[in-house]
Amino acid sequence: MKKINSFLFALLGILLLVSCDNKGLKKTKSGLLYKIISDEKNPVVKKGQFIKLTFSQKIRDTVLFTSDSSLPAYVRIDSVPSSAYSPVEIFSLLRKGDSAVIIQLADSIQRKSQQPLPPFIHKKDKIILTLRVIDVFDNETAVQKDREGLLGEFHNRQIKVIENFLQQHNIQATKTGDGVFVEIKNPGNGPAVDSGKEVSVIYTGKLFPSGKVFESNDKEDGKPIKFVVGRRSIIQGWDEGLRLLKKGGTATLYIPAFLAYDQQPSGPSRKPNENLIFDVKITDVAVAPAESANPMRSMNPNNRPNIRPQQAPAHK
Repeated sequence: MKKINSFLFALLGILLLVSCDNKGLKKTKSGLLYKIISDEKNPVVKKGQFIKLTFSQKIRDTVLFTSDSSLPAYVRIDSVPSSAYSPVEIFSLLRKGDSAVIIQLADSIQRKSQQPLPPFIHKKDKIILTLRVIDVFDNETAVQKDREGLLGEFHNRQIKVIENFLQQHNIQATKTGDGVFVEIKNPGNGPAVDSGKEVSVIYTGKLFPSGKVFESNDKEDGKPIKFVVGRRSIIQGWDEGLRLLKKGGTATLYIPAFLAYDQQPSGPSRKPNENLIFDVKITDVAVAPAESANPMRSMNPNNRPNIRPQQAPAHK
């Protein structure tokens, strides 16, 4: 406990320095600011090894990413160009048990990438990453074994949070095999949603549990989103949950994050590993057009389909 507290106080001290004038920080060749806190009892990681990190990344008072609501990160140690201006520049300097603070300046990111900043990042912002190395692995097999042990438990926690919410609010919902909860308002009386059918849907996506709307096509001039069930052109939570409905059906889907966008964020409007709610109405169920020989799919980094084919509105 004393050792943990010493790291915590050291990190807090560094963050106070950062908020003032960056004193006490080192600088990489690319200009990245950092500070490593280490007792130097363990060896420095080697090229080809993997580090397991807990982390938090913030801009001003906004947390962008954190392992508190997800899994630890696993990063392979490789050679990095001196011009990278990325946290990976210092990973080869770390040891098991080390903590670190890394600061990226938004204007430096823009200058080095020659790309515009996202609208929620201002030129004078500091992007602050705090991390701790909780383990080191020699190969990918060891990483996979460790991650799989955590993944099932993590997914079950997401499902349990939704179950508790539904019980607390006396919401009656049917649970699908993988963990989507479907509150059926009207099952519909037309053709059933099923594999190979082209389905048209009017929807409103909300954050869980606040109910804040992050995306919707339910408006006067809104067009239904169309997709073919079973072709992985939509998030898995929709592909499963909508199968309980027929044409004309309406429902609310409560989808755990791993069946939605998983670790894929959408700026400040939707965070990684966030459970979601969708109010849906099935406006049509039809025979699907033939599948293209080279279908164009928008897949997220975790190999889960994005909810937005070309017809869907973009995030605002």
